[in-house]
Amino acid sequence: MSDLPPSDSNAPPYSVSELAFALKRTLEDRYGFVRLRGELSKVTHHSNGHVYLTIKDDKAAIDGVVWKGNVRSLGVRPEHGLEVIVTGKITTYPAGSRYQIVIDSMEAAGVGALLAQLERLKAKLAAEGLFAPERKRPLPSMPAVVGVITSPTGAVIRDILHRIRDRWPCQVLVWPCVVQGDAAAGQVSAAIRGFNAIQPAGPVPRPDVLIVARGGGSVEDLWAFNDEGLARTVAEGTIPLISAVGHETDTTLIDFVSDRRAPTPTAAAEMATPVLAELRALLSDFDRRLNRCGSRTIEERRTRLISAARGLPRPNDLLALAQQRFDIASGRLDAALQRNTAVHAQDLLKVTARLTPDALGRQRAVKADRLTDLSRRLDLAARRAPDRVAQHARLPALWERLNDAGRRRLQRDADRLANLEKLRQSLNPERPLELGFALVRKGDGTLARSAADLVSGERVNLKFKSGDRDAVIDGEGGFVPPPAPPAPKPRPKSTSQPAGQGDLF
Repeated sequence: MSDLPPSDSNAPPYSVSELAFALKRTLEDRYGFVRLRGELSKVTHHSNGHVYLTIKDDKAAIDGVVWKGNVRSLGVRPEHGLEVIVTGKITTYPAGSRYQIVIDSMEAAGVGALLAQLERLKAKLAAEGLFAPERKRPLPSMPAVVGVITSPTGAVIRDILHRIRDRWPCQVLVWPCVVQGDAAAGQVSAAIRGFNAIQPAGPVPRPDVLIVARGGGSVEDLWAFNDEGLARTVAEGTIPLISAVGHETDTTLIDFVSDRRAPTPTAAAEMATPVLAELRALLSDFDRRLNRCGSRTIEERRTRLISAARGLPRPNDLLALAQQRFDIASGRLDAALQRNTAVHAQDLLKVTARLTPDALGRQRAVKADRLTDLSRRLDLAARRAPDRVAQHARLPALWERLNDAGRRRLQRDADRLANLEKLRQSLNPERPLELGFALVRKGDGTLARSAADLVSGERVNLKFKSGDRDAVIDGEGGFVPPPAPPAPKPRPKSTSQPAGQGDLF
């Protein structure tokens, strides 16, 4: 004990724990019941049921705690920016040398200054129509490019990229900026304007949807996203925007102006992109349903067709009667055509028999005699009246015209006669006889046109150029000379027309 330095005072020294607990007892005895008014901030609901918060005004702040047993008895739910009146006792936390208030009861005293300012700005923008549902743009169903505005170093960007990579592999453009503090609102506004300024056909792809993301925090941490300029920038943009600021319980002004609000950044990535596997499964399901519907429709139509066909007669029954009439008509047609041809051939023979060269020549001679007589009479008239001919200068021309007319008419008659002669030669059924052919006539006088028209033992007449011969058809298709016919009886001579002269008509 002699080694200790001499003490200048008789007061004993305190240990740190003794002093800390002495102060704790002093504060609890002196301020065992306190009513405190202030604005809540940094409200944290712990997993064990306790609530930790901060009560502040414009000059100071004090930490507070609500134990689990008193949370349900509170008059209001602790929220950021809420102005409250609390009742409790002041105590200290010796391990941290901090004092705090242990809250037993809490009642609302009004809206805090920050919330009041936010409510006034929200009412102003709502009156301008910035929150109207009709101005919100729909999100693209399958975006090719997604633009993300957030801090490049936080966990938010990693969560968004990982979620997009798993759901819908597409191109992601990240615009780095700060998301807390005085410069956050300006940088986020500049990023939104920059993405909207990208041209669709430019070197940098234009995003189809934008995501503004930030993690959770207190009202002060998220206050940059309540900026009026940022809200107007979001409203003026042309690209659909998703707000993912804070957690599900956090609400900022940008959430009301954006086209969609996401409770978390991960949820924003899910809103912006579809699931590729689900789309493939949906497409496969649509394909199966389409094939099934098509098959069912075809089967229904086939059943209806079969049912309707049972009530219709068979095609063979419909065509049987017409086919029978056609067969009968076709069987008669060949014989009718042959008979018709034979009748016309006989009529032609009768006509051509009257078309002899003597009859044509006689008519031509009559016309020539009439022309000669007319010429003679004209010459006689000209000789009898020479003076009259001299007086009329047009008589020679008239004479010449009469001669020309006579010659033309004579030429036309000659041409017509030649044509008639050619027609007679072409229609002469006996002309092929000059080439060595023969006409085969059956017993009834009709021509035999094929071997099928002849039967075995039938008598036929063979007419050659030089004369006629009779024959009999044998069984092998040859001719058998018939017995000598009786001598023909002499025909009486006709007295109505001279010999060798026929009738043209």
